[in-house]
Amino acid sequence: MTTHDRNEGAENGDGERVVVRDRRRIDPVTGEVRPPAERSAGAGPDAPEQPAEQAVGPDSVAAAELASQVAERTADLQRVTAEYANYRRRVERDRESVLVGARVQFVSELLTVLDDLDRAEAHGDLTGPFKSVADKLVAVTQKLGLEPFGLEGEPFDPSVHEAVQHEASTVQGPTVTVVSAVLRRGYRIADRVLRPAMVTVADRADDLAQADPRNGDATTTPTDPAVEP
Repeated sequence: MTTHDRNEGAENGDGERVVVRDRRRIDPVTGEVRPPAERSAGAGPDAPEQPAEQAVGPDSVAAAELASQVAERTADLQRVTAEYANYRRRVERDRESVLVGARVQFVSELLTVLDDLDRAEAHGDLTGPFKSVADKLVAVTQKLGLEPFGLEGEPFDPSVHEAVQHEASTVQGPTVTVVSAVLRRGYRIADRVLRPAMVTVADRADDLAQADPRNGDATTTPTDPAVEP
């Protein structure tokens, strides 16, 4: 019995009607690929609706893989950029250290010459063409970053001062050690101390060491309350 005969029998009440659904992916008439959700042409009006498929298509998989690759390449680029920035900072730091070392080595050879110039100036011998040459030499050392330090009256600092003589103090009360005389100036370049200043130190009263003569500050010697004037 053919399908047509069974359908005629079903219409006469002799059996169940047979429904044929065309589930072919290729349309036999047009030759095109049918969409997955399209109903077959032979489906009856009472056919149950098929739920929409949630399956991930090839395009979605490709997009996800592309997004993953972009994120990975971005992370690699950020890491390489950070490594290059650290490399540049390290190179700049090393280059600056080499330059400072070269300046220190060159200027250190001139410290004894600068000492002679200081002594000549102290004795009044630094005049005429000799003074002009001395000024040019000092200007060159200053351009290289050489800085003298060591002044009378400043607090004594063992990290930059070399005390060769100490003067006792007769002042009563709290005292502070200060530089009373500079025998040889100290020099530094940047944060490097080429040599400390050779000084003489003395103990002074706290208020005397901190007083500024320009402001007219003066100190008074405390009197003994037990002694009547």
